[in-house]
Amino acid sequence: QVQLVESGGGLVQAGGSLRLSCAASGRTFSSNAMGWFRQAPGKGREFVAVISWSGSNLHTDSVKGRFTVSRDNAKNTIYLQMNSLKPEDTAVYYCAARTQQSVHTAPNRWDYWGQGTQVTVSS
Repeated sequence: QVQLVESGGGLVQAGGSLRLSCAASGRTFSSNAMGWFRQAPGKGREFVAVISWSGSNLHTDSVKGRFTVSRDNAKNTIYLQMNSLKPEDTAVYYCAARTQQSVHTAPNRWDYWGQGTQVTVSS
């Protein structure tokens, strides 16, 4: 079956950096959209960054200039480089994949999800 496994989360001070990875197995996603979402305590899941099969990408406004999504199709893996982290970035970060090529920012339009990785930014 399809599995998405995130890694790279942790505790970091404000201004620090983390790099999240998401490795997919069970099928190849080289022709499909993949992305990152996050969910803070008491809040809904929100779009962070998504990337199409060709590499075109979208980032939510609050992370533009600080976060960068990328993918390595040969490894069936996507990444989220997070720099200049802020306390408000604290959340569980989820990797997601679609069965379609195009990206979408609504969580309910995504077909596969990882288990999530905790990112905590201290002030």
